[in-house]
Amino acid sequence: MSARAPAGSTAWPPARRGSWVIDLDGVVWLAGEAIEGVAAAIGRLRQAGITPLFVTNNSAPTIGELLERLARAGVACGPDDLVTSAQAASTLVAPGSRVLALAEEGALEALAAGGATLVDESPADVVVVGWTRRFDFDRLTAAATAVRAGARLVGTNDDATYPTPHGLVPGAGSLLAAVATASGARPEVAGKPNRPMVDLICSRRHDVAAVVGDRPSTDGALARTLGVRFALVLSGVTPGGGPPPVPAPDTTAADLAALVADFLGEQSRT
Repeated sequence: MSARAPAGSTAWPPARRGSWVIDLDGVVWLAGEAIEGVAAAIGRLRQAGITPLFVTNNSAPTIGELLERLARAGVACGPDDLVTSAQAASTLVAPGSRVLALAEEGALEALAAGGATLVDESPADVVVVGWTRRFDFDRLTAAATAVRAGARLVGTNDDATYPTPHGLVPGAGSLLAAVATASGARPEVAGKPNRPMVDLICSRRHDVAAVVGDRPSTDGALARTLGVRFALVLSGVTPGGGPPPVPAPDTTAADLAALVADFLGEQSRT
């Protein structure tokens, strides 16, 4: 399936310059398994003068683990080319705060780097919830108890699902909803498309021209907040042939390779 623009749209393609914000899960890989053609597609973008900034709502992997996964996928990347919801969440936590985290190593790394003190139970100043497989009744009880005792509730992101090669599994948003329901608190959410992530992206790049992602509610909304084009790829959580996505993308493609091929083809004809 090749890229296509909505009827009457003139927003795509953007100019061949600036940065593209590119999601990871569902765009570059599925559960760490590289999607076919991504390395060549990103290489062609760079050759065309487009600088990728990889932005993920997945707070579980550390920066080192993400860089290693990108390298295994054939994508060269440095720490400054990578932004995570774990990093965004850490900007909401004051240095020295006692943090009870229901999250994996990526979030723990970002919180510690920001000066937080990690604790396993109350008292806590902040409860941070990210994607984790280590989520059970006892941890839910500890988190809800801390929030009811006065801790702020922060979610790395509120994606309800997470794409894998074998289908969707519960995402961080599902876990966050459980803590919010049990505690009666309304969470602050850091990841795409929320302000902490927007501010972090803008601190890294001042020339974003497009957002590429597989989830309109996060990637599309992020593009609209940034005031740039949104390219939807169908290799992740959004299947083809379903109801119209909201917000509507400026272009749609089967995957990143198809998107880049059409973008460069369209650019060569202009």
